[in-house]
Amino acid sequence: MARMPSDEFERPVVILTGLGQPTAICSAMEAYMFLADWPKSQRDACHAFVSQACLAAVRGEIEPETAKGFFASWAEKHDLLALEAGVLVGRRNAGSHGTA
Repeated sequence: MARMPSDEFERPVVILTGLGQPTAICSAMEAYMFLADWPKSQRDACHAFVSQACLAAVRGEIEPETAKGFFASWAEKHDLLALEAGVLVGRRNAGSHGTA
C-alpha cells in the first residue's frame, strides 16, 4: 500500500484563536479543518481558494509549503497571524522610545 505524502509544514503557522490564544497549525489538514470551522457568513472567494489549496496539499497535488503560504496570508488578512517570538522580543527590548 502506497504511503500518502506528508502534508506537514516545515514550521507551523501560529494563529491567535479564542481570546488571543496562540495555536500552532502544523499541517495542511489542520489548516483545512480550521478553515472548515470558519463561520459561513464570513467566507469569501479567498477562503474557498485557500481551503482548496490545503486539500490539494493533503492529496499530494501541491507542496505543503505552498498551502502554508496561502493559509498564512489568509490568516494575516483576518488579523489572526501571531507575531513570531523573535519579533515580540525585539519589540519588547526596543522600549517605549524605540531604542535598544
